Amino acid sequence: MSQITIRSDRDTDYTFSYQGKDVTLEARSVISIAEGLKDVVLPTCKMKIANNLIVIKE
Repeated sequence: MSQITIRSDRDTDYTFSYQGKDVTLEARSVISIAEGLKDVVLPTCKMKIANNLIVIKE
């Protein structure tokens, strides 16, 4: 799988699951995951998806 980038536009931290573990994406930060979305579980929220970028909204 290709790399995926997740960017937070939120004013608060966002927690999601990666390979069965909780990962916290800090407010207004960016994280890249080399293995793509295979092992990522994103809780329901408003988001925008464009190519290999997921933008987490408020």
